[in-house]
Amino acid sequence: MIHALKLAVVGHTNVGKTSLLRTLTRDVGFGEVSHRPSTTQHVEGARLSVAGEALLELYDTPGLEDAIALLDYLERLDRPGERLDGPARLARFLDSSEAGQRFEQEAKVLRQLLSSDAGLYVIDAREPVLAKYRDELAVLAMCGRPLLPVLNFVSSSQHREQEWRDALARLGLHALVGFDSVAPPLDGERRLYDSLALLQEKARPQLQRLIDDHQAQRLLRRNSAARLIAELLVDCAACRRSVAAQHVLEQGAISALHQAIRQREQRCVEALLRLYAFRQNDAKAADLPLLDGRWSDDLFNPETLKQLGVKVGGGMAAGAATGLGVDLLVGGITLGAAAAIGALIGGSAQTLRNYGARLKDKLKGQRELTVDDAVLRLLALRQHQLLHALEARGHAAVTVITLSLPTDHNWRQGQLPDALQKARAHPEWSSLNPAAQLEHSERAIQLSALAASLLSSPQAQ
Repeated sequence: MIHALKLAVVGHTNVGKTSLLRTLTRDVGFGEVSHRPSTTQHVEGARLSVAGEALLELYDTPGLEDAIALLDYLERLDRPGERLDGPARLARFLDSSEAGQRFEQEAKVLRQLLSSDAGLYVIDAREPVLAKYRDELAVLAMCGRPLLPVLNFVSSSQHREQEWRDALARLGLHALVGFDSVAPPLDGERRLYDSLALLQEKARPQLQRLIDDHQAQRLLRRNSAARLIAELLVDCAACRRSVAAQHVLEQGAISALHQAIRQREQRCVEALLRLYAFRQNDAKAADLPLLDGRWSDDLFNPETLKQLGVKVGGGMAAGAATGLGVDLLVGGITLGAAAAIGALIGGSAQTLRNYGARLKDKLKGQRELTVDDAVLRLLALRQHQLLHALEARGHAAVTVITLSLPTDHNWRQGQLPDALQKARAHPEWSSLNPAAQLEHSERAIQLSALAASLLSSPQAQ
């Protein structure tokens, strides 16, 4: 039977120990993260399991605050003629009254490390290498447990990673790992567990199982995320609203469709946040800024599309843009009847076949509202970017997610995937339409194809 490896997470106060635990456990609610010192007052534990078997136990500990004074006190504990080793000296200290008074916090840390197999010594890599940190390491070394330094916040431009590496090497600590709990590298956990295995060879099997499981879970999350985005895009592409050809009714229907698409995107955002175990307020569809926030939540603002370089022309829209037989093009929503008339002039025979039924509605005094290709492109770009941000985000992050300018030229300028072209002709594929047939076999096939294309997109790599 494999016994779970016990790790004590130790270090100076306010260096990100709880933040590291949140990211390793993918639990945004673990402990309390604050800029205030001494936030953690007692030991908290978490367990990592695979297939129901506990492989790793992690223990968050209070911050060390006065290692300089503690080291002086420990050095005075030897009686005349004694030469106590580290664990014996600590045992005497822990039995003293000082362990429950002046050095109560430090005593909690040392007890946990002594009862653990190894420790992770968390360092804020933005801090200079000070004497108090060397004294902390000297005190912790007395426990006689392997210690792996973890350089936190190495993604910050103010980090002093090399200074810390040099200082730790002088103390004989050559095995260390950089792991930013707010923005961890994709292979961060693997490197951390690989480094631990060097110090705890007997624990290598369970650590390797954790590495393999994390990789498998990451792939499952990405596939599930791509499916969620594909469902959003098919829902919006197949969405169709019929309205009488009266100005007041048209404007009301356009506004309602705008709102329905916004709400559908928000549901996708919320599902992605749940999938990656983040808070629901970490991102909202209305708060996914690009270009330094120069546009807000308006999916249907033509200026938004222009700034992003999204292709607006093409297909039926290009035909409608000839200006012949055009009824109306409104902020990213195309009146389907107008588009079909334009397609007669500038489109292909296939386009005419797909939209011929809408001409019949036009003759009956009805118009159909559909979501323009440009809006589909923008939806795809936003969700691509959100997925990328979630994969690079640690569970200790507390700021709202912001996005950068997308670089996927296929979605900005290229031809839309076939699945979305087919969805145009199948309103029953959209959950936004009445009498939707979401279990339709052809819909499932197209969703799978679209999800695969999303994963192969450069933006998703």
